[in-house]
Amino acid sequence: MKIGFIGLGNMGGPMAANLAKAGHEVTGFDMADVQIDGVTMAASAAEAAKGRDVVITMLPNGQILRRVADQVIPVMQKSAVLLDCSTVDVESARAVAKQAQEAGLSALDAPVSGGVGGATAGTLTFMVGGDDAGFATAKPLFDVMGQKAVHCGPSGNGQAAKICNNMILGATMIVTCEAFALADKLGLDRQAMFDVVSTSSGYSWSMNAYCPAPGIGPQSPADNDYKPGFAADLMLKDLRLSQQAAEAADADTPMGKAACDLYAQFVEDEDGKGRDFSAMLPRFEKRGRG
Repeated sequence: MKIGFIGLGNMGGPMAANLAKAGHEVTGFDMADVQIDGVTMAASAAEAAKGRDVVITMLPNGQILRRVADQVIPVMQKSAVLLDCSTVDVESARAVAKQAQEAGLSALDAPVSGGVGGATAGTLTFMVGGDDAGFATAKPLFDVMGQKAVHCGPSGNGQAAKICNNMILGATMIVTCEAFALADKLGLDRQAMFDVVSTSSGYSWSMNAYCPAPGIGPQSPADNDYKPGFAADLMLKDLRLSQQAAEAADADTPMGKAACDLYAQFVEDEDGKGRDFSAMLPRFEKRGRG
């Protein structure tokens, strides 16, 4: 398949490399001067998109997605698929999909879960919104780049699934870190707490698969001085998207808002910027009740 790939950063670069390794013809573009194994670099986003069967974008936010869409949609061939793997606001995802559909294209919003490790290993999970035909066309590419792709319904629903998932993740990581800090002050051994909680009703992905306590459970960023697997900055971005969507939908999300406010404090006023989102644990270790 002929693929254009726009946005070749920490996530997009490995994804594009995996597609090229699988035998697809990949033309890429990024604002930075990057070289990706197997990918032919273009001079512009429009050049990377022209004549491609599928154009994949992996971009920082909805504003940039809209700007790139304005550049690539007019040059894409009819019936091609615009596949956006960025995590952006639902409104931008739906606006770009409408623009693409009016130009005779299929459009998919397909944000991912799995981080840089998953992008490199080809084990991402895709949450996909958009039409059935576009999903069928993109399915072989999802199979190369990831381990699972869930078609969540019409345009925007992929973004909706991603922000709902990460709202849960942000809140559960916070309470997991709080619980370890509380266990310390109560004299409860961390390994004992993990052994109980990981097999009891407190079970969660944050505890069992990504434990924020160093030396406890499977290896995680906590064992590497909290160098990011998933940065606190990115969690804050996703939590803000969840609250933007909640406000637009008139949904009451007090726990999501509390998690958003706490990550904002951690990233913007404390030492959370550039650290893994599980670095909330050392934050709570140092704090008292007041």
